[in-house]
Amino acid sequence: MNRVDWNGLDAAQREAVLTRPLAAQAPEVTRTVAAMLADVRARGGEAVREYTRRFDGVDFDGADFDGADVDGAGPGRFRVGADEFAEAAAGLPAALRDAIDEAAARIERFHRDGMGTPYAVDTADGVRCERILRPIGQVGLYVPAGTAPLPSTALMLGVPARLAGCRDVVLCTPPRADGSADPAVLYAAAACGIGTGADGGVFKIGGVQAIAAMAYGAAGLPACDKLFGPGNGWVTEAKRQVSAGGAVGIDMPAGPSEVLVIADAGANPAFVAADLLSQAEHGPDSQVLLLSEDAALLDRVAEALEAQLQSLPRAAIARRALSGSHLVRVESLRQAFEISNRYAPEHLILALRDARAHLQQVRAAGSVFLGDWAPEALGDYCSGTNHVLPTAGAARFCSGVSVASFQVAITVQEVQPRGLVAIGPCAAELAAAEGLEAHRRAVTLRLEAAA
Repeated sequence: MNRVDWNGLDAAQREAVLTRPLAAQAPEVTRTVAAMLADVRARGGEAVREYTRRFDGVDFDGADFDGADVDGAGPGRFRVGADEFAEAAAGLPAALRDAIDEAAARIERFHRDGMGTPYAVDTADGVRCERILRPIGQVGLYVPAGTAPLPSTALMLGVPARLAGCRDVVLCTPPRADGSADPAVLYAAAACGIGTGADGGVFKIGGVQAIAAMAYGAAGLPACDKLFGPGNGWVTEAKRQVSAGGAVGIDMPAGPSEVLVIADAGANPAFVAADLLSQAEHGPDSQVLLLSEDAALLDRVAEALEAQLQSLPRAAIARRALSGSHLVRVESLRQAFEISNRYAPEHLILALRDARAHLQQVRAAGSVFLGDWAPEALGDYCSGTNHVLPTAGAARFCSGVSVASFQVAITVQEVQPRGLVAIGPCAAELAAAEGLEAHRRAVTLRLEAAA
């Protein structure tokens, strides 16, 4: 990792430290993604098939395309069939099945308790205003499975979608070299009720082409109302572009993983190093930052990083991520929180004595982990919170996935004649001030009738 002293940097150098690695590639990524999305929109399933063959090395049956056989499923098709679900469940170790079931239950417990509730209030005598909640009808979930399949993401998306009551849920995940989907991802999807009923389904499609297929409807998938899920920079850019075009909504920018750790002199350097590596191993475009006022701790963490890398299976990936990451010396914890709030990390670990006492200083972060005994990995898997979180600084203005992400809130007004008499003059006066005569008359005509 790069070692810097924050107070020895000028403004441009500070900005460079907080720049995500993918930002330098943005123009190329933007152009390529736009071309791929346009191709899928124009040619549908055939384009999806070609990109799947090119990027995943798998050639699926063309019968899935353009509605010709959208219900067809099986090893040679994009859509996962019942036999594939059964085979996946049977082939998983019992311990892994139990862990998925346990995590699903804990995630459901946390998200169920946080669900919004409808409410109604009388804002005047005879005027009742309400807020009701409705599930989004058709949602598309993206579960990465490139260098590391993520069954946990299927749970993080599938559980709140089920709690929200979404009618149709489709899930896309990249195929393996033999054309199958990752068994653990399938088991997790089935645990959420995805792909096991008449509606929705699981599809073996990855990358930009998966986002395009869910947004526009291709390769047997329906066009979805909203897309969810994390991914690499290409997937994140695809989500951004389809939402900008008005075709579909998205949950948030949820791109390459990132963590920022604020640690004091009492932090365990081995724990801190492990937390940094847990995010660095996601991919070469991940970014990790450590902020501390203690130079000796930075030294010890650097040593621990190198020692742990020696036995890390994904060391090569982690080293590439670390090359774009930083160990940052700050003058105080106050300055560390200022930097963190400016960066707005996806994950924020407070490796501090009495970490909770510092929580009030956090203004922008996707998810916070307090103290030495709360590794970020617990949030990734089974603490109960959601790991689909805003990245690239989006934590300044949006939140991680919850049940509310899969719902829309609709307001309702019911007005009795006495209610119109009570508040109508107010509306008429405001309409006149704005010069909107038809608005004013819509009220005054009723006032006259109610008199």
